[in-house]
Formats: sequence, C-alpha cells, structure tokens
Amino acid sequence: MNTPSRTALVTGASSGFGRAIAHRLLNEGWRVIITGRRHERLATLAAEFPEHCHAACFDIRDSAAIDTALAQLPDAFTHIDLLVNNAGLALGTAPAQEADLDQWRQMIDTNITGLVTLTHALLPRLVASRGLIVNISSIAALYPYPGGNVYGGSKAFVSQFSLGLRSDLHGTGVRVTSIEPGMAETEFTLVRTGGNQAASDALYAGVQPIRAEDIAEQVSWLANLPAHLNINRIETMPVNQSFAGFQVHREG
Repeated sequence: MNTPSRTALVTGASSGFGRAIAHRLLNEGWRVIITGRRHERLATLAAEFPEHCHAACFDIRDSAAIDTALAQLPDAFTHIDLLVNNAGLALGTAPAQEADLDQWRQMIDTNITGLVTLTHALLPRLVASRGLIVNISSIAALYPYPGGNVYGGSKAFVSQFSLGLRSDLHGTGVRVTSIEPGMAETEFTLVRTGGNQAASDALYAGVQPIRAEDIAEQVSWLANLPAHLNINRIETMPVNQSFAGFQVHREG
C-alpha cells in the first residue's frame, strides 16, 4: 500500500456506496474518515486499516454530533482533501397523497439538511486544501417516477446545490461533482421497502444493476484527475435501464 498523503471523509460508510467508496480509497493509500450510525460496521472496516481509517459514529441529522466528531479528529486526519457526501435514504413508495409525513421529514433532514450542515463545516478545510467535493445524488433528481416525491425532490436539491457550490467556490481551486446513479442494488432498496426482501428481489429480477463498486470506481477516478479539471456531473444507468415515456391517464 502507498504511504497515505491525502485524507477523505465519507459519510454513510457503514454499507452500500459509502462502504465501497471508503474501501476503495483506503486500498489506494488514502487516510479515510468513515461516518455512519452503525458503530459495529464502522469499527469492522476501521480495524482492517488501523492506521489509515478513523471511524466517527454519528447521525448526519445531528448537527451537534457533527461538530463534536470534527473537533475530535486525530491530528493525522484534520487536513481534508476529499468530502464524499453519500449518506442518504429513500423511505416509502406510496404516492404523495398517501405518504407518511414523518418519512418525508426524515429524508429532508438526512438528504438535505445533514448534507449541507457537514459541507458548511468542512468548507474552510476544503478551500485550504484546494480539495474535491463529491455529492451522491440520483437520476431521481431529473426523472420523476411514481412514489419518488420527496426523495426525488431531495436529490434535485443535491444536484442543484452542487452547481451552486461550484459557482461560489470559483477561484478557490475546489472541485465539485454530482454523481447521479440509476438503478443500483444495495441495502438502499431494503430500507425503502421496510425490509421487504421479496419486493427488493422483484425490482432487480432479470436486471444487472449498478453495484456499489461501480460508484466507488467513479469516485476514485474523480479523485485522481488533474487538479485543473472539474467534472460537473456523472449520470450513470445500468444498460438494462433507460428513459421511460410520459404517463398518460385515459378516462372512459
């Protein structure tokens, strides 16, 4: 392994995209701060790379916990070159008129409020390092679908926020990319279906979806680009997925 010289912070690193991204960066010689709510999972990953991985267990919705975690970073992890805002979730598949308002609020608090709170806290360090911000959005930001409601709206925010950051950070050397994946198979779908494995299996039946490692590869590519290049957004779908037609409701 190469001697670590760069430090990344990856949110939502206990599973899915986040874990794959953290693992890829660690294998490439980065120091990585991993965050998430599930301590045991974070500790297991950190134990694989005891000198190069620091686990910070907190809920991204808790702004005080964010401040505490950043204040308690070991000296070797305080200089941050890469922020990967991956933590997020989709809850429920019901149409808006039948949706659970508490689930809507949880998605907004996690996908939007938590993301901007952590980003705001780290911007001074990222400006100092002329670093990179990678925000994990979704094709749901651009292409609506039944039941997408607040999840799609929250990811549209992430995509637009990425463009706004890019504009505000003009001249600082900080790069910003929004990654917008399509159908991907991780624990994400199980969360959305309330742990319904049959529903998850039905969604991916006969499909070769995006894997967590595919997104990790994209983050690695971005992180290793020359510093004078910025990739504004990456929209990725599995070959089995493409654009749907408009819905038409026919009466009679």
